[in-house]
Amino acid sequence: MRSLINILELSAEEIAGLIATAEDIIADPKKYAEACHGKKLATLFFEPSTRTRLSFEAAMYELGGQVLGFSEAASSSAAKGESVSDTVKVVSCYADIIAMRHPKEGAPLVASMKADVPVINAGDGGHNHPTQTLADLLTIWREKGRFENLTIGLCGDLKFGRTVHSLIAAMSRYENVKFALVSPEELKLPSYIKKDILQRKGIPYTQTTDLESVMPELDVLYMTRVQRERFFNEDEYVRLKDSYILTPEKLKTAKESLSILHPLPRVNEISVAIDDDPRACYFKQALNGKYMRMALILKLLGVKV
Repeated sequence: MRSLINILELSAEEIAGLIATAEDIIADPKKYAEACHGKKLATLFFEPSTRTRLSFEAAMYELGGQVLGFSEAASSSAAKGESVSDTVKVVSCYADIIAMRHPKEGAPLVASMKADVPVINAGDGGHNHPTQTLADLLTIWREKGRFENLTIGLCGDLKFGRTVHSLIAAMSRYENVKFALVSPEELKLPSYIKKDILQRKGIPYTQTTDLESVMPELDVLYMTRVQRERFFNEDEYVRLKDSYILTPEKLKTAKESLSILHPLPRVNEISVAIDDDPRACYFKQALNGKYMRMALILKLLGVKV
């Protein structure tokens, strides 16, 4: 039995395999319509989510399986003080696989040690979000046809942005990848990620507070939301929340082939005027998340189609 807590638990070969499965699902969804017949996915969401939870549910339904679970801690026995360990032990009796989101870093890892079924980390605090990274990777693959030789700009909240941390870890395995890290001083990428991944692997990166200065060299621009829920101080959040707003004006020097990604939800980091730009990929990215979650569920359940 295998879980997925961190994107690096999947080898580059396994990611290629998941992408191949996802592309096969896109090409022939009917072939997979009964693949998980009789199987149940439990969605244990201790923190609010729209896309990730519904994407997991849609993935399981489209594989012919069923879904049970809760969408907030208040509607679970966690409100009575039940531990994560006990919750997953009990839920393992009712479901074949668990997708879990939790505000505390490390909670899905603890769950995976106690559960009797595979656990998928659907986001833990500011730590990891491996299935969002799978959505990001499929999007980059479908837009660029490669993972090598790319310059990736990461813009916004790089300190608490778990999607950013997971994407850097995943992309660090491919040849000739460079990063441009764009953020306010207060929301810079944590030093442990720079040290453990970028510096250890000798991956070139630049750090700047100015998005327009790096725009012309980017192949991929990954925008993120400044997350109110990660701040202890409302004034600090208000001061930083509009640090970077992507507008058509700022894209004037960008490559025609640029791909703009965003894990969503957006607040106002990307002007709606960009939604019709052919370089905007964030709604495709949300759809790609469903296909990659379908592929992952099949893999962890050991289902062959």
